[in-house]
Amino acid sequence: MVGLGTYEYPAPTMKKNTIGYDTPEGVEIRGRYDAEFGRILTRDALQFVADLQREFRNRINYAMECRREAKRRYNQGALPGFDPATKFIREGDWTCAPVPPAVADRKVEITGPVERKMIINALNSGAKVFMADFEDALSPTWENLMRGQVNLKDAVDGTITFHDKARNRVYKLNDQTAKLFVRPRGWHLPESHILIDGIPATGCLVDFGLYFYHNYASFRRTQGAGYGPFFYLPKMEHSREAKIWNCVFERAEKMAGIEQGSIRATVLIETLPAVFQMNEILYELRDHSVGLNCGRWDYIFSYVKTFQAHPDRLLPDRVLVGMTQHFMRSYSDLLIYTCHRRGVHAMGGMAAQIPIRDDAAANEVALELVRKDKLREVMAGHDGTWAAHPGLIPACLDVFSKMGNAPNQISSKKREEAAAITEEDLLQRPRGVRTLEGLRLNTRVGIQYVAAWLTGTGSVPLYNLMEDAATAEISRVQNWQWLKYGVELDGDGLGVRVNFDLFGRVVEEEMTRIEREVGKEKFKRGMYKEAAKIFTRQCTAPTLDDFLTLDAYNNIVIHHPKASSKL
Repeated sequence: MVGLGTYEYPAPTMKKNTIGYDTPEGVEIRGRYDAEFGRILTRDALQFVADLQREFRNRINYAMECRREAKRRYNQGALPGFDPATKFIREGDWTCAPVPPAVADRKVEITGPVERKMIINALNSGAKVFMADFEDALSPTWENLMRGQVNLKDAVDGTITFHDKARNRVYKLNDQTAKLFVRPRGWHLPESHILIDGIPATGCLVDFGLYFYHNYASFRRTQGAGYGPFFYLPKMEHSREAKIWNCVFERAEKMAGIEQGSIRATVLIETLPAVFQMNEILYELRDHSVGLNCGRWDYIFSYVKTFQAHPDRLLPDRVLVGMTQHFMRSYSDLLIYTCHRRGVHAMGGMAAQIPIRDDAAANEVALELVRKDKLREVMAGHDGTWAAHPGLIPACLDVFSKMGNAPNQISSKKREEAAAITEEDLLQRPRGVRTLEGLRLNTRVGIQYVAAWLTGTGSVPLYNLMEDAATAEISRVQNWQWLKYGVELDGDGLGVRVNFDLFGRVVEEEMTRIEREVGKEKFKRGMYKEAAKIFTRQCTAPTLDDFLTLDAYNNIVIHHPKASSKL
């Protein structure tokens, strides 16, 4: 057992290879050799990644141990809360560095994986920002990660094209495109295809390091107006993790010979512990920050995970855990207040709906839900929002145009009542029913998402919503929670308690439904049975795993033992 935390790295499939990458001392590449990938995996770029890994790995390991210690406290009955030791930061009169003009207007941001066609369409979509995702919307296969780096380099260079042979259409960039942000993986995720001193690299340092090394100069000239590159930072739980990122940025700026504060990042507040650390996170990143984002799907997942040993904090059906729940509204309001007090953007959450092309009436109902959600965000004070599909961008832009000609609401009147939000507000128990249909939906979505993820797809349209790892995680941990505590169901399941027998029947019945919906041939070709085994094991495990994708990761790692060479 090696590497970060207690993660056990796989004994993967071995394949022979005769050509290798030129790697610096102590670096071994075990991913497939590809001449295109060689444009990214250069000796100097790998040396930069290795330097980051060696400089920061002890601090990363310590931060992960602090996460585990916090989890032990919560499992023993403690509640997360504001840290008395950093009260001086929360009450201090300080601001972050001014927002660069290039990204002052972020009214609508579109997100998606680093696939070639997706990158072109997203940059051309009319959104203000495209967040290219190496995290929740991407299955981290070697092919996806490295081809994603190639695609981003071509996008920053302005040379990216895509020939859709089925449609005989060539896609290329428009003259005006969205600003590019990149989301690397979280601190907890390894990259098992790259070993540094015999240990799998930290995934986010691979994503950040390779992208920054190859693109910072072109990006600052073409997109950042002297600033950037720009990033989104996921899954943090404490400001110590933000401090590591700040030091990584400073190290990168020094290597590149650019001014301190050139790199800018938005942090996703998508874990329950992090909501009590928002001021502290901004403080650590104050020279590099451009705000916080309400990562609300992961936040719901984190609520269950944080309170996994608290039977009095069971979630209702996932469809009922929206922004009208008091703990969710309090989280959003406090984020907005905190960001505007510190002079940076407060970004809203994801609109996950996708156009319903064969039902105009249903599509209009879905669009109206999006409009109402975005109107709530703009009236609350958010400076921008997220959309999962280009078809939602006109509706989102129309709502956010209510801000007028201003690019954002940072300098608008602060909602001082948000300053009075308490720990109790942020932890209030969610209300709602728990139904058999909720259990079925969790199971159906979870299995289908894992099946797609195992075959290399991390962003999956299901039932008119774009699902990613965050919503699959909600499905998993909610099933686990209901099973652990034998939840009594409401509605059609009134009086029935969730147990292993019931869950087993639900899995069988939902697998039959999935086969009927996708078709027998696709069901045979897909990895649905393997996905059902993984998802079922995760839902019924005596101890809740921190992340579904860490367990499933073993299934997508393929080592090529001769991919590295000393040329």
